[in-house]
Formats: sequence, C-alpha cells, structure tokens
Amino acid sequence: MDQFRSEIIPEPGGPGSSDRALKLREFVRDTVETVLIALVLFLAINTVSARIRVESVSMQPTLFAGNYVIVNKLAYRLGEPQRGDVIVFKYPPDPGREPYIKRVIGLPGDEVRIDNGNVYINGELLVEPYLTVVTNQGGEWRVPEDSLFVMGDNRNNSSDSRSWGMVPLENVIGKGLVIYWPPEQWGLLGLPYAVAAGK
Repeated sequence: MDQFRSEIIPEPGGPGSSDRALKLREFVRDTVETVLIALVLFLAINTVSARIRVESVSMQPTLFAGNYVIVNKLAYRLGEPQRGDVIVFKYPPDPGREPYIKRVIGLPGDEVRIDNGNVYINGELLVEPYLTVVTNQGGEWRVPEDSLFVMGDNRNNSSDSRSWGMVPLENVIGKGLVIYWPPEQWGLLGLPYAVAAGK
C-alpha cells in the first residue's frame, strides 16, 4: 500500500507565506500614508484657519451664543481689513483671555463719531444694514494708524472700542468667514458690508 504525507504547515518561502507578507507590507504602507496625509492636512488647515465658539450676545442678530465660526487667519496677511469685516482678536486690555469677535467700524486714520444713534465715519453717515437696534452710547474717537475701532452688532449689550479702546492690528487673529454650527444657522459673515453714505 502506498503511503502519502501532506505538509500541514507550508514551508518557509512557499507561496502562502509570501502572499501574507506582501499583504501585510501593503497594509502597513497604506496605513502610514493615510496617517501622514491626515497629519499634513490637519497642520495645513490649522495654519490658515481657526475655529471659534461664540460665547456672548454682543454680536446678535449676526451671531448667537453657541455658534461656531471658521476664521481665516491669513486674510490680513494677504489684504487689509475692511469696514464691516467680522474679526476675531486678542482682547486688548488682557490678550491672555478668550478671543473677542466684533465688527470693524473704524479703519486706521478714521474719525469715528456716534451722535443721536447714528455712526459717522470722517463726517459721513455709516450705513449698517445688519443692525436691528439704535446705537445709544455716543462719543468721538480718532483711530490710530496701527489700530481698528470695533463694535458688536448688539450695540447696547457689547463691550467694545467705546469702552476699552482700539484693537491693535497685531492683536487681530483673523477674519470670520462662515457660521458652520449649528447647521440651521449656517451662513457667510461680512455681508452686507458697512459703507459710508457719501462713498
């Protein structure tokens, strides 16, 4: 009677072991590539943008407490602030605190005057279609060349340049672009812009 013996464990270097080793190498390579791509994307996104959670009512009705906003950190490296921009900045009296978010009203060199509920820039009435309240607190300010004058859209419930002064340009983190959370309040920021009536 003939006797036959079969190999239960493939010999080293056989076709079964080389296939498994090749698949393992491909899996490891794909995993490393995926992690590296994710890391590069994460670093790139955080270099050009930031996310901020709104904590106060000072920008209502444009922004509400609990809104999340995407901030363009490169906006003012590539361009200049514009009147009406919604910006995020380090609070001038205490830069270590949580950042503030307000709207740019006065640009470097501007004369800002608030009188009888109206805002005037260099003597011209400022048209602000985003407001739903009258600006109660008045006064006159001259904006230094290296600073911005900012106010919240909820004018009578906002701590802003009227009380603590100008925002140095070096304190500006970036320009608010989009409300991305909650989804039902999604929207672009900065439109419509504030414009001086005579311009």
